[in-house]
Amino acid sequence: MGNPKGFLTINKKEAGYRPVHERVLDFGEVEQTLNSEDRKLQASRCMDCGVPFCHWACPLGNKMPEWQDLIYKGKWKEAAELLQTTNDFPEFTGRICPALCEKACVLNYEENSITIRENEAAVMEYAFEQGYVTPNPPKTRTGKKVAVIGGGPAGLAAANQLNKRGHSVTVFEKDNAVGGLLRFGIPDFKLNKLVIDRRLALLEAEGIEFKVSTEVGKDIKGTEILKKYDAVVITIGAGQPRDLPVEGRDINGVYFALQFLQQQNHLIKGDKIAEKDIISAKGKNVLVIGGGDTGSDCVGTSIRQGAKSVTQIEILPKPSEEYVPATMWPNWPNTLRTSSSHKEGCNRRWNLATKRFIAGEDGKLSGVEVVEVAWGVDENGKYGMKEIGTPEIIEAELVTLAMGFVQPVHEGLLNELGVAYDGRGNVAIDANTTQSSVKKVFAAGDAASGASLVVRAIAAGRKTAEEVDKFLK
Repeated sequence: MGNPKGFLTINKKEAGYRPVHERVLDFGEVEQTLNSEDRKLQASRCMDCGVPFCHWACPLGNKMPEWQDLIYKGKWKEAAELLQTTNDFPEFTGRICPALCEKACVLNYEENSITIRENEAAVMEYAFEQGYVTPNPPKTRTGKKVAVIGGGPAGLAAANQLNKRGHSVTVFEKDNAVGGLLRFGIPDFKLNKLVIDRRLALLEAEGIEFKVSTEVGKDIKGTEILKKYDAVVITIGAGQPRDLPVEGRDINGVYFALQFLQQQNHLIKGDKIAEKDIISAKGKNVLVIGGGDTGSDCVGTSIRQGAKSVTQIEILPKPSEEYVPATMWPNWPNTLRTSSSHKEGCNRRWNLATKRFIAGEDGKLSGVEVVEVAWGVDENGKYGMKEIGTPEIIEAELVTLAMGFVQPVHEGLLNELGVAYDGRGNVAIDANTTQSSVKKVFAAGDAASGASLVVRAIAAGRKTAEEVDKFLK
């Protein structure tokens, strides 16, 4: 603990965002950064608690008090090294993690947590800038070959850890670039893709082979992969989106959120898309159905595309805007979250269920009929919702369905391999070994757990790599 009075004498200071009028004109990262001296001061606020709840809350078990102290002492290289012992990609999580650690911080009992996430990003940027992060390939190879199917955070973490243990790793990615939802799901204004490319260059220099535009189960048989490799790790994510099967669902103008977000990221990357296939919010009234992070990303993307208006609706009740430490800390608080995108201009509404999509005279979407609902326990003791009030029509020419994901896609690879599924449709794995029902086939991340956070995917990838290493030995 470098400064025992830091949390008493220094106020919390966040970097904040670029001005709204400026950032909505481009897809550059919206978050600003503090200078190194401010970062040291913020790190000095860490109390080095006897029970570090930040460490407890982090799926990766990051050692927050230790590397905060190193930042305070100006030991940036050591801080980056320590951070990377538990987290393969701090430069990713430092940008997009919801910071479970900060919600569990003892100082957050009074809503005054340490700026852990921002400090994490700053440590890695400083380390890259100073040349502290360099390729470190394994000195010897085991002769074992591992195929990782899926290049998202879980797959990359598994590949990184297996490569460090000396195994020869090949990552198969169905898209034309590696990164999974990091690359094509999360907008550039939250995660600049050059940050991913920088890390991939390191992984390649350390010996990992990447094969893009290769969908296992389609372009190459899964059984062929099983024959060629000593172990297979499935990290294809939970790619099956939750649909909304109501009247008018097939009307032109209703899309899954990921269709919308992925296309925008492909356009920014420079990929060619036929004019007739481009989904654009320009000049349109946009309705985002779903109140989570993906919905928020649709809001920010629509605004940058020049939407006439953006409305986001959620079927659940509006969360409390007040933080109640006694009932929430150190757990994740169920309070209202307002993203940078929401602050750019968005009408948010809750307790609204969608009844039908309405087509205009040209056959394209013109509106959505919704109705207010109330949640409670019925006479049978079952919690649920019921319609109240009178249905209304929200004018909309573009709708994005951002209601989450239900399971990995079964068609193709998974069905071909014959892996068993759990009750939710995810790849069933042994909780201890992470192995599937098929010999030498493992699974990690959203494919096995269902849709979750990037930080949990990285943790799952690391765990699976450890178990695959034991299996190979």
